[in-house]
Amino acid sequence: MIDCHCHFLPGIDDGPASLDESLLLAKMAVDNGIKLSIMTPHIHPGRYRNQKENIEQAVADFQTELKKNNIPLKLGAAAEVRIGPEILTMVQEGGIPFLGELDGYKILLLEFPHETIPVGSENLVGWLLKRKIRPMIVHPERNKEVMRDLSKITPYVRQGCLLQITAASIVNRFGKQAGIRAKEMLEEGWVSIIATDAHNLQYRPPDLAAGRDAAAKIIGIDQANKLVVDNPGNIVGAAPSAR
Repeated sequence: MIDCHCHFLPGIDDGPASLDESLLLAKMAVDNGIKLSIMTPHIHPGRYRNQKENIEQAVADFQTELKKNNIPLKLGAAAEVRIGPEILTMVQEGGIPFLGELDGYKILLLEFPHETIPVGSENLVGWLLKRKIRPMIVHPERNKEVMRDLSKITPYVRQGCLLQITAASIVNRFGKQAGIRAKEMLEEGWVSIIATDAHNLQYRPPDLAAGRDAAAKIIGIDQANKLVVDNPGNIVGAAPSAR
């Protein structure tokens, strides 16, 4: 399997603080059946000042540590980008590491605030699409506006955004309402990827298999596998052996 959204890099955002914990997360991912994990630290101006250069260096350093410790996990570099006007400058300056490409569009992992969908978000999405950048909205099922009303996400689906839901949401680890929304999005066929959004060992581990198995009960095993193998592999350009 391929995990396209996780936070393993030590000391770079709200993921693990130590290298030891980062290595344990990577080992846990391998034990879960994950062969490729895309590191997606937060880019959140004013909180996490990450950008393409330092993220790619941190991923290279961590891959070296995995090799030293005989942990057979392949890594990739991207970012979870908080929506805001700063995105315009970051795109123009080449400061964002994209998840990959699909159908001629670069794929950007785009995060809404937990509580709301900011006014003007559709305009920003339109700006990105005109520049051949397709947003993949991360964990929409956990956004409180969407939790109250599923239709809040439909304008973005119509615009052409992709959706990535969290494996733990499908098994109700983020609460009943997030689980309901995740199931509805799967049933609607809106979901492109299931990912772990793993941050730590205890509360947010890299358990992609549980999400895949829960999704299989909703949409069937073949479709569930596409969300953790084929679709992410097509976006990140992973060789079949890494899927």
